[in-house]
Amino acid sequence: MKHMLAASAGEVVACLIRVPSEVVKQRAQVSASTRTFQIFSNILYEEGIQGLYRGYKSTVLREIPFSLVQFPLWESLKALWSWRQDHVVDSWQSAVCGAFAGGFAAAVTTPLDVAKTRIMLAKAGSSTANGNVLSALHGVWQSQGLAGLFAGVFPRMAAISLGGFIFLGAYDHTHRLLLEVGRKSP
Repeated sequence: MKHMLAASAGEVVACLIRVPSEVVKQRAQVSASTRTFQIFSNILYEEGIQGLYRGYKSTVLREIPFSLVQFPLWESLKALWSWRQDHVVDSWQSAVCGAFAGGFAAAVTTPLDVAKTRIMLAKAGSSTANGNVLSALHGVWQSQGLAGLFAGVFPRMAAISLGGFIFLGAYDHTHRLLLEVGRKSP
């Protein structure tokens, strides 16, 4: 439980950096003719610092449930695989479990990702730009239904599965190496 609280606190802090870069990136993607620095400057001029943090709440509200699904599922999959083969999983197996856990967590949190994206890209001053996640979800549901709430689910699952494979596999491998070094050190 304390690991989940620590991870959640880490997400809240990480979003202080992640959100402004995501806002600028997304706006650059929808207006390819404008340079990144000009987009950044326009946000500050037109919306102030709050413009860079538009979508902060929705990003945190996406990241925390994502972590609450991904990490326990990763641990459960590793435990199941270990039990089935009667020994602890290897790092590559941990990576496979991380890919599945990440992909599943990505799928179930896609509506929150859609809401976050809508909020970040909404026209300044619009009702969506105010950051109300439930209102954004309701708007998508009314205009596009279930398909709209899960827009981009497969590319999101693919990218996050790959990330889960690499990150959690590398984490597991590094953790094992550090434990081994610790046992060998006096």
